[in-house]
Amino acid sequence: MRAVDTNVLIRYLTADDSRQSAAARRVIDHEHIFVTITVLIEMEWVLRSVYSFELGEIVSALRTLGGHPLISIEHSDRVWRALEWAEQGLDFADALHLAGAEQCAGFISFDRSLVRKAKGLTSIAVTAP
Repeated sequence: MRAVDTNVLIRYLTADDSRQSAAARRVIDHEHIFVTITVLIEMEWVLRSVYSFELGEIVSALRTLGGHPLISIEHSDRVWRALEWAEQGLDFADALHLAGAEQCAGFISFDRSLVRKAKGLTSIAVTAP
């Protein structure tokens, strides 16, 4: 199994460069690959900021990758939870941070929006310092 960088997944999903997209498809569709959480965070940012994808399109793209039979996603349980929370208004990166901290007694952030939006989504307390 090999891991892939964000740019390979972006080419696979957007097909915006015919040569690189074809190369990405050859890899992703024919061998087992591993996707780290950090690649997913960057991928969400690129799709939103560079390609102007809407949240629903991003969630759908990430779920499509997660459903691919040859793709393994690091801490996939956290990723699925973060996608659900993103659909409920949390920023995807914040949702991943929060999903990774569920074994903790609480989560501290200066981000008032995160503190407000996280209420009721998880059993851990999300508070400002």
